[in-house]
Amino acid sequence: EIIWIDAEDIENKNYKLSNLKTLDAVIVPGGFGSRGTQGKLMALEYTKKNKIKTLGICLGMQLMCIQHLRKFLKDQTLNSEEFAEPSYSKTQQTPKPFVIHFLPGQTFYNNKGGTLRLGSYECQLTPKTITAKAYATTQIQERHRHRYEFNNFYRKTLEQSGMIVSGINLESDLVEIVELKGHPFYIGCQFHPEFKSRPHKAHPLFLKLIQ
Repeated sequence: EIIWIDAEDIENKNYKLSNLKTLDAVIVPGGFGSRGTQGKLMALEYTKKNKIKTLGICLGMQLMCIQHLRKFLKDQTLNSEEFAEPSYSKTQQTPKPFVIHFLPGQTFYNNKGGTLRLGSYECQLTPKTITAKAYATTQIQERHRHRYEFNNFYRKTLEQSGMIVSGINLESDLVEIVELKGHPFYIGCQFHPEFKSRPHKAHPLFLKLIQ
């Protein structure tokens, strides 16, 4: 049974976060722009704290990293470069690197045509993680459709804070999957598992989440 939750209802307190305890699992999906992201961050903090099984997809994975690092570093200003766009200028100096950012070489100021990472990319999984157990292998290929990436400036800090980097694209050294140590299922993936899921052949992450 699917229960649809509007992230803006969480922000406006029209949806009680405690209702999430009645669910078997939560999926925080992708999206573009900053609308609803505060509600998603609030939901992620709640599911993480209350051990509710959670899968973050694309933007959902990025928000998992932002929320986790904000809490660990006690810094609520940590953010994604995507959300800074309206007020961004060439002369503006950011006080610290973005957790989620444009890759070096991508054009921030001009037309963003062609800057999406599209198509299938290889990913190496970390052995003995929940993710690796879900796939029953350590070499996978997944399909992408996104523009921003996790900033490797924070990778060491992320891992020190209890978040495991369980999937990496070796060619570009990009973080593809994260999971929280000690949580029954708190996994975020940069790619879109729904692109490879079928009615009679569920994607391994969806299958593992339901199991």
